[in-house]
Amino acid sequence: MHTARSISLVTALALILASPGLAQDVDPFIGTGGEGHTFPGAVAPFGMVQLSPDTDTTCQIRECYGHAAGYRYDDPTIQGFSHTHFSGAGHSDLGDFLVMPVSGDAVPLEPGDAAKPGSGYRSRFSHQNEVAEPGYYAVTLTDPGVRAEMTAGTRVGVHRYTFPAGKAAHLVLDLRTSLYNYPGKVLWSSLRLHPDGTITGTRQTRGWAPDRQLFFAMRLSAPLKDHAFVNTEKDIAYKGFQGPGRGTDTVAERTGRALVGRLDLGPLDKPLEVKVAISSVDEAGAIANLDAEPGDFDAIRAKTTAAWKEALGALQIEAAAPMKTGVMTAFYHTLLAPSVAGDADGRWRGPDNAVHKAEGYTFRSTFSLWDTFRAEHPLLTLVQPEKVNSEIVRSLIDSQRVSPDGILPVWQFQGRETWTMIGYHAVPVIADAWLKGIRGFDGEAALKAMVASATYAPYGGLGDYMKLGYVPIDREPEAASKTVEYAYDDWTIARMAADLGKQDVAAEFRKRAGYWRNSFDAKTGFLRARKADGSFRVPFDPTAINYGSDYTEGNAWQYSWFVPQDQAALFKTMGGDKAAVAKLDAMFDFDNSKIDYSHAEDIAGLIGQYIHGNEPSHHVAYLYNYAGAPWRTQERLKQIVDTMYKPTPDGLSGNDDLGQMSAWLVFTALGFYPVTPGSLEYVIGRPFVDRATLNLPNGKRFTVVADGLSDANRYVGEVLLDGKPLARGYIRHQEIMAGGELRFRMNETPNKSWATSPAARPYSMSTER
Repeated sequence: MHTARSISLVTALALILASPGLAQDVDPFIGTGGEGHTFPGAVAPFGMVQLSPDTDTTCQIRECYGHAAGYRYDDPTIQGFSHTHFSGAGHSDLGDFLVMPVSGDAVPLEPGDAAKPGSGYRSRFSHQNEVAEPGYYAVTLTDPGVRAEMTAGTRVGVHRYTFPAGKAAHLVLDLRTSLYNYPGKVLWSSLRLHPDGTITGTRQTRGWAPDRQLFFAMRLSAPLKDHAFVNTEKDIAYKGFQGPGRGTDTVAERTGRALVGRLDLGPLDKPLEVKVAISSVDEAGAIANLDAEPGDFDAIRAKTTAAWKEALGALQIEAAAPMKTGVMTAFYHTLLAPSVAGDADGRWRGPDNAVHKAEGYTFRSTFSLWDTFRAEHPLLTLVQPEKVNSEIVRSLIDSQRVSPDGILPVWQFQGRETWTMIGYHAVPVIADAWLKGIRGFDGEAALKAMVASATYAPYGGLGDYMKLGYVPIDREPEAASKTVEYAYDDWTIARMAADLGKQDVAAEFRKRAGYWRNSFDAKTGFLRARKADGSFRVPFDPTAINYGSDYTEGNAWQYSWFVPQDQAALFKTMGGDKAAVAKLDAMFDFDNSKIDYSHAEDIAGLIGQYIHGNEPSHHVAYLYNYAGAPWRTQERLKQIVDTMYKPTPDGLSGNDDLGQMSAWLVFTALGFYPVTPGSLEYVIGRPFVDRATLNLPNGKRFTVVADGLSDANRYVGEVLLDGKPLARGYIRHQEIMAGGELRFRMNETPNKSWATSPAARPYSMSTER
């Protein structure tokens, strides 16, 4: 947590009210620098509103990559505070409905130049006067002299501004700005001032999700003295209804592509509170969402603090302060998405751009599934109540039901599809939840949606995949990656179908789960793209990374390991265990000094050809276990944690990707990782905390203890489960959910006899137990 050296009385009281554990253990500034792309602002667990500062929304094209979450730690100015943000995405959008306080007589309506501090309505600030903790953010804006505080409920964000005494207070409400801005992004917008003082509005954008519309409703704690709604595109100002008691009951409205509002309040003798709710449905939905969460700033903050205390209380750890802060902040980041996207009355907007009604559950969105199926969603099955997990699955199924293409979400936010990344990775999320016993959704309907997604021929070369057994590169880009990712997803369909007694479906998709073999070249030892005539594409360079080529955000070195459903068969194809270990070592030890990856934005966090900053590598360090060399996994995990994570703004080696980078650290710190979601197993690595307790949704507690853990004692000497020696290199999901204790006894030297036999190794389809 970053705190001011000298802070206001209001801020001091707020800090006293905060939960000490939340403030001490979680630092939302981690990942706001470097390539983490996180935001420091206020949000409730899985909240619809992410109220956070934006330091630059005027960036262009490539420059916007570093501002994907709106805030970048090394920027010197804040442009304003907007209500929607992604946490750690590799793409930029949102930043809806920006508000900025201004004091004095002059009220600029342009943000100004980020390279010229003090220009426009943007303001300079200092990190010394900045505070961030779960559900709360505050900063002193140097130029207007305003102390700005933010908190958020599930569907509302609340601002509190303390203006300088004796100076007129104003707010700029800018509907023009977005994250990743460009001419014409805002298609249309509107502002309305209602007789009771409520301000509502909407805007329609053609951004990452095309034709996205969002609505808001705003109420102020002080009456307006004056206002102006300006269409800056035509330079037309409209001064309409000016508040209650002015002798009219009409609504002042302004529509246009580039609207900005000026709200004038005159000198104030107490802080101004601004409460905002959003809705993807309509203005009435935004107003209803506003009414559904009553209370002032302190009441909303107290409720959200309690919600964070409960959510974060699912994990308790004992560790040195830097590690504890890093892991608990990572855990915090895993609880931001999938976000609530349905209104308080259950209505939500779907991929068909129509409004639907969620019956008996809350619709959720913001699914970065290519990233999060790996560890983020498996973590939620352990630390979140069944209600949250079942609502996630119901949201996926209902989205498929109304999708014009009839498939499950790929990368969806606010109910709208972006078609970003590859695979149909909602499938493993659903299967993993079902196989772990999470209910609250219709298994038959879920399987139907999964099969529909896996058999939709127009999507991503699936037609050829079903006919040829692989995706041909001369007909579909990124074909090698798609082939192996489809094969894994198919395996999870087979697992769920078998559990439901659908043996014909299970047999079909179990066969498809072996299609990875059709793109693996045993001669070179790499996964390669094949053409429709069966030949491998040449020339072949396993280190080449080019977008739209044979692989997705990676190369042959990373993707050749992606057979999580059957690592034993992959290693056999590679030439056996020793060959697999040698190849893993060659990947980590590769000399990159003559390779230039500057053209590839998402390639960060390199250790040889291992790329921790991007997801295809995330399971690779655990694969030594499958080859009977778990001590090598322990060595690599130490190498990764020491170099890829630190409790600082630049402490993430790559995009957090809606919690996936963070979920990797949480699992790894506990000593195990879900290499193969759907297998009901977690591969044992080594712990990085002295003690950790999972307070499970079923009321039981699962504790991890690391005896003798230190930098010197980096190897696992022995593992005990409930006091009995555990000879295998994995732990089962039901063993965790039963509660109990997993105890590691750490050594300075590796134990090369523990968990090395074939029977002690984690799940593989070809050797299924």
